[in-house]
Amino acid sequence: MSDAKKLFIKTYGCQMNVYDSERMAEALGAEGYEATDVMADADMILLNTCHIREKAGEKLYSDLGRMKPLKQEKPDLKIGVAGCVAQAEGAEIMRRQPMVDLVVGPQTYHRLPDLMEKVNRGEQAVDTDFPEEDKFEHLPKRISKARPSAFLTVQEGCDKFCAFCVVPYTRGAEVSRPPERLIAEARNLVERGVREITLLGQNVNAYHGEGEDGTWGLARLIWAMNDIEGLKRVRFTTSHPNDMEDALIEAHGTCDKLMPYLHLPVQSGSDKILKAMNRKHTAASYIELIDRIRAARPDLLLSGDFIVGFPGETEEDFEATLELVRTVNYGQAYSFKYSARPGTPAAEKDLVPDDVASERLQRLQALLSEQQYEAQRSMVGREVGVLFEKKGRLDGQLVGKSDYLHAVHCDAPEHMIGTVQRVRIEASVTNSLKGVLT
Repeated sequence: MSDAKKLFIKTYGCQMNVYDSERMAEALGAEGYEATDVMADADMILLNTCHIREKAGEKLYSDLGRMKPLKQEKPDLKIGVAGCVAQAEGAEIMRRQPMVDLVVGPQTYHRLPDLMEKVNRGEQAVDTDFPEEDKFEHLPKRISKARPSAFLTVQEGCDKFCAFCVVPYTRGAEVSRPPERLIAEARNLVERGVREITLLGQNVNAYHGEGEDGTWGLARLIWAMNDIEGLKRVRFTTSHPNDMEDALIEAHGTCDKLMPYLHLPVQSGSDKILKAMNRKHTAASYIELIDRIRAARPDLLLSGDFIVGFPGETEEDFEATLELVRTVNYGQAYSFKYSARPGTPAAEKDLVPDDVASERLQRLQALLSEQQYEAQRSMVGREVGVLFEKKGRLDGQLVGKSDYLHAVHCDAPEHMIGTVQRVRIEASVTNSLKGVLT
């Protein structure tokens, strides 16, 4: 039996939080913790929070409330809060929930071992600084076997200051990691079994890493990833339309390992609302950009983000969004009702009535779902590459992701997990595709 302490991590929100949770688990692994999927078995529970959506803080406090019986049964249980809610609310979390032992922001989790020393002495520990040191240089080397696909954070923070967004306040200014360190980490991931890497950033195409031979943009970094032996696929997310440089557009048509999928949020089709959001692009400039990218890669599957009911949005503004969606034709998209985030410029503006925003969201989601279903149906009869990642629900079945990020399941031997295989798509089912090996 192992004497290791058990660590349970719950991750809210975006892919960057998934990456951060993995790195925090590694940092605590060096302190004798090993992961568990069962909260009740844990010696430490860490909640890695997201602050993007409405009531993020209340969701955290609700989850913490449900943990009180665990703390009462196991007084030595340690409870920590990490991520963007931790950054935004800091000591307020401990004031409202004194049973919390640790609060750490997304830029300081490399200090977890030192913070745990305080916690183990019976003290509460809070660290929500924006330190000058590179947290990634202070994290332990990644050594455990990895899944076939992995995230790699290359850029953090955002300088765009969209009127609705808390990221500049919780993640700080844009910072890009040095390319040589990223290439080394990517090679390490491949050695551990990774075959697909998704490059992450709050504004990933603003990447400008200082290398030994000058400043690198995202396109050059992607080409460097392309040259890593054993790596089969490269993706990146999330991008801003204003940072889509010519070299990155060209890479979509010429880089073999860069997959034909792009997440490029627009948020609204109304120029009036885009200006109020401080997006600094227009609907027309966005559509022109999409045309250029699709000229480079005609089979590109496009994904986007939309906010409905932003303060000041009229029915005419919303109809402009629907028209943009019809023009672009998304293979996948995420849409939300506007939710005011405290401290952002838009939070002080009058809200669109909730019933109006809800009705608009339903209409938008119906259109987006229709486009998504059609994108899936159009794959039937085509042959695609599929990276198998795990066993499926049925015996002899594997599940993986296509070049276009569609979930695909088909009968295949287990030894194909971690490999890219050619698969012919035979059917489109809810949220996935069914195929056969070719």
